[in-house]
Amino acid sequence: MGVFSLKKYNVFAGVLGDIKLARFPVSISGCQDSENAHVMSELVSESGARASLVIAADEVHAKKLYEDYRLFDRNVYFYPARDMIFYSADVHGKAIMNERLTALRNLVSKKQVTIITTFRACMDRLIPLNMIQEKVINIYSDTLIEDTAELSARLVAVGYVRVTGVTGPGEFAIRGDIIDIFPVSEKVPVRIELFGDEIDSMRRFDAATQRSIENISEISIYPAAEIILDEARRIDGEEKIRADLKKLNEALRKNMKTQEAFRLKSAVEQFLNDVEYLGALASIESYITYFYDNTVSLIDYFDEESLIFMEEPERTVGAGKAVYTEFADSQSRRLEGGYVLPGQLNAVYPAEEIAERLANKRLVLISNLPQKLKITEKKSVKVKENYGMSARLMGGYTKNFLQLVSDIKSWKKKNYRIVIVSVSTARAERLRDDLDYNGITATIRDASLAAKPKEVVLVIGALSRGFEYPDAGLVVVSESDIFGTVRRKKSEYSAFSEFKGTSIGSFEDLKVGDYVVHENHGMGIYKGIEKIESGGALKDYIKIEYAGASNLYIPAAALDKIQKYEANGARKPKLNKLGGKEWAETKARVERSVKNIAKELVALYSARQRIKGHAFSEDTRWQKEFEQLFPYEETHDQLKAIADVKKDMESEKVMDRLVCGDVGYGKTEIAIRAAFKAVMDGKQVAVLTPTTILSQQHFNTFMQRMLDFPVTVEMMSRFRTSKQQKETIARLKEGKVDIVIGTHRLLSKDVEFKNLGLLIVDEEQRFGVAHKERLKEMKNEVDVLTLSATPIPRTLHMSLAGIRDMSVLEEAPIDRLPIQTFVLEENEEIVREAITRELARGGQIYYVHNRINDIEEVTNAVKKLVPDAEIVFAHGQMPEKQLEKIMLSFVQGEIDVLISTTIIETGLDIPNVNTIIIDDAERFGLSGLYQLRGRVGRSARQGYAFLFYRKSKILTEIAEKRLSAIKEYTELGSGIKIAMKDLEIRGAGNLLGAEQSGHMAEVGYEMYCKLLNEAVQDEKGIMRDPLENFETKVDINIDAYIPDSYIPDEEQKLRMYKKIADLAETDFRTGKDEKGLPVFEDDPKAAIKKMDEACSDLVDELCDIYGGVPDQVQNLIDVVYIKTLFHRAYVNHIKQEEDGVELYVTDKPDYKTEKLGAVLEKFKGALVVLVPGKNETKQGFAYKLPKGTRNAVVIMRLLKEVANELQELI
Repeated sequence: MGVFSLKKYNVFAGVLGDIKLARFPVSISGCQDSENAHVMSELVSESGARASLVIAADEVHAKKLYEDYRLFDRNVYFYPARDMIFYSADVHGKAIMNERLTALRNLVSKKQVTIITTFRACMDRLIPLNMIQEKVINIYSDTLIEDTAELSARLVAVGYVRVTGVTGPGEFAIRGDIIDIFPVSEKVPVRIELFGDEIDSMRRFDAATQRSIENISEISIYPAAEIILDEARRIDGEEKIRADLKKLNEALRKNMKTQEAFRLKSAVEQFLNDVEYLGALASIESYITYFYDNTVSLIDYFDEESLIFMEEPERTVGAGKAVYTEFADSQSRRLEGGYVLPGQLNAVYPAEEIAERLANKRLVLISNLPQKLKITEKKSVKVKENYGMSARLMGGYTKNFLQLVSDIKSWKKKNYRIVIVSVSTARAERLRDDLDYNGITATIRDASLAAKPKEVVLVIGALSRGFEYPDAGLVVVSESDIFGTVRRKKSEYSAFSEFKGTSIGSFEDLKVGDYVVHENHGMGIYKGIEKIESGGALKDYIKIEYAGASNLYIPAAALDKIQKYEANGARKPKLNKLGGKEWAETKARVERSVKNIAKELVALYSARQRIKGHAFSEDTRWQKEFEQLFPYEETHDQLKAIADVKKDMESEKVMDRLVCGDVGYGKTEIAIRAAFKAVMDGKQVAVLTPTTILSQQHFNTFMQRMLDFPVTVEMMSRFRTSKQQKETIARLKEGKVDIVIGTHRLLSKDVEFKNLGLLIVDEEQRFGVAHKERLKEMKNEVDVLTLSATPIPRTLHMSLAGIRDMSVLEEAPIDRLPIQTFVLEENEEIVREAITRELARGGQIYYVHNRINDIEEVTNAVKKLVPDAEIVFAHGQMPEKQLEKIMLSFVQGEIDVLISTTIIETGLDIPNVNTIIIDDAERFGLSGLYQLRGRVGRSARQGYAFLFYRKSKILTEIAEKRLSAIKEYTELGSGIKIAMKDLEIRGAGNLLGAEQSGHMAEVGYEMYCKLLNEAVQDEKGIMRDPLENFETKVDINIDAYIPDSYIPDEEQKLRMYKKIADLAETDFRTGKDEKGLPVFEDDPKAAIKKMDEACSDLVDELCDIYGGVPDQVQNLIDVVYIKTLFHRAYVNHIKQEEDGVELYVTDKPDYKTEKLGAVLEKFKGALVVLVPGKNETKQGFAYKLPKGTRNAVVIMRLLKEVANELQELI
């Protein structure tokens, strides 16, 4: 019996009694919102029901119910409805299907589980549950896997896709004795390593790093598709489909609808082809009645031991009927248009049929007012008993903590159990201390422990609203009741919140044909990996083609010398000639330029450091209260940025900090807190934005956040009359305005401040030259916080560390859901459905049409499809004021559909826009598509993106890849996504200026950052590491490469070569001295240990991912080992001769010469010093191999010993 128990409440006991006596349906009235979640969870717990189903009217209510329910019971899952209307898309986002399958998997496997869903989801036709259970593949540690091909076929049959490396749910890979599977119902994939046909080990691993996490002894692999076909069922279904196709085709042609007939035949043939040859089950749901006669509903998955709850039955069944009517109308129109077959009209059950089935289940109705289960207008199901609960939702305590204290004291007098729900332990502790200060003792503890009357208990969790049961003596208060807003913890709503998606790194996405930059030879084209025999030894080489069809071959383990060419813009770079002067001249020109900018940046930073600014006071109590009112839980990046900003403000130096991150990542809140802090110190704040719309949006946000505090916020922009602006200017001068928000109007000479302390600049790069000059004048005197929605690349961030204060927000905001993405042929019916559906949930729509010449025609066509919607078009050639007016109307919700070119304002944050339609999507680059799609899905509401391509247009291979690739990145937080590089390079250009953007394009982004980093270090007087001044060449006759049989996939092989090459970057430094020179590891044994550990870790990783390491790969690692340690000992060339190895060293090696004799002595004459003279041109060492030594592995072992001993000289 936990803190939330209702066991002793008479009404609750009555309902529980009826459930145990199976007197159904039973009705409970008097409850709403969070009370429903509480009552249902208590009934499930006390009745001992193994499984329970909760049905809500729509997805918004269901998700809210799910979030509240999780406080009382963690074994709860959300089950969304299928998107039946958009079934014909070529590409579907997987999020919805994965969530459905996760819920079903837990329904099958868990002892007690609750599933929360919508009435609409109950209307989906499903295959019987036992058929899913039969297809579950159970693998135990003692299972024999005699045939991996047979396992592969079984996985494909249940919807899994074979790939070279698993990155997402529903994928598997087989590499020799390694089998990787990412079950759809798991948060991380599983790796099975075979020894013959036995399982040697089975473990979970991280999809991003591919490294193992923990060993397991068994795994159940649930189907990755909801509809599973064996060969007989597929053939039978195909026959039925072809029969219907023939009939409908003939009917359409008879009615002279030849285009419709052609469209239908093409679509159906494509579908059948995909199912037969590709095993594609993605869009099979709408054809389910052709393959299965015995379909069931989700409610049929719950047996006579289960409980089914329905919230607000009249509204819920009514919502189901409306959905069915919409579906039936849509499918009828599609049938006439040649988009669907007759059987597809039956893909969902009618709402009345579902209501009828529910009437025969163990059904509990729960609502605010007593209600019946109404099946049709004339038919209702009579409830056995209606129980009225005396429950009431909690009123708010915003701005009045003392009222809460007073109420708690009153409840204690009435012997209530008092529970306060807090989102985190830190906040619970703060609340406990505040209550204690007011004479109330409260304890923080687990919700499973009972509470006594008069006791005040704090529990950790999230609840949208608190409630009170006077007759049960229980009151629950949530944080939203106390602070006026719902503070949400990170949502665990997504079944795959742990899945981080695919990272795209410089080498991980290097493809044959990509441009690359070699440090010494310049721009070339990557042509792949080639095996070359040299001196009797096989090695892999990277082939790079240069101008004039000349080729350069570089050892695959020397990848650190090349970078993938990346620059902003689609212009192809010019190839350099091998051995030509052009690259050296280009590089020198860029080096001169970066030296100048480094000088400028360092000088600017030093000058600002010398200016003494206002040191703001530490946070006041009001500041803390103000921050507590923020309605979301801050991300880690946000908290760090806020702390950095406050530290800057509290110091005597003038703040100049840049905060960057995508729209919605929390930049504005950082600015608001900084502004509030400034006002608390009696200073004024100016917020400068590039556009009137952004000013308005910031003004609304600041006003809303400052509402409960005596802070005066005003706006200066075209949306203010001349009279209003004059009044604001006068009040600013008098110090009667605390915060002013505006466009460049704020930079006018007539705008004067009484006591300006903080300047916040949004998107500075979008201001003109004159405005930037005026900004420079203002910046000299006050703290400056600059905000940018364009991300700044990490490499550039690192280069500028110490000369530009930056805070980078990379963490996705809380409660963002993945955007459901559909790629499909142009289809008016789907455009109508997408718009109608978004409008039905009170949302707005972006429609991107990127051609001005016919944008008006497209607008009229969309108006015909949805005549009741307010539809307006906009493009960049419109007069500025007209465009501004349209955008403002859209922001304020007066326009339903905005049809525009790609001018959609990047800085605007419109949470109500959650559907985007992009026509001619094949014309856009990957980066453009990703950025456009990112305009939606900015709230807790599901976002939808529809990418349409032209009818009957044969897509180029590149366009097809582009459209299908975007689905790979539907998950949020998927590392460096498709567009990130493009965006980052733009961000770098914004930060450093247009001239530098040009230089970046000349040498490539990575090379530019390297040169900038070196220039900054030189300017700051930091000495270069002497080991960076030379390279070490290895000429040893040994087979050193990664065999195709070990890693067949070239991309993965390239990635592993990069990791092996990175061994050479093992850091032996322990710090720097006062001159900036590196301080090396003094202890030779410690340096050798570091290298041994780095190599050992890599071997472990290879074994983990690909199995036992072949000799050739071990040789490759050994070559890098000796190369790295010899490099540390100033050896620049390791050359194998007939009977030994010569080690040439640099001109002035920094050796401890007193130790040389001892080192040579250890080798008993085998190691001698080479001195330049008559017969010798180079200095170094000669190592004589033992007589008859020809084995390359033995030679490598001996050289390792030499390399290790030479460490004594450093």
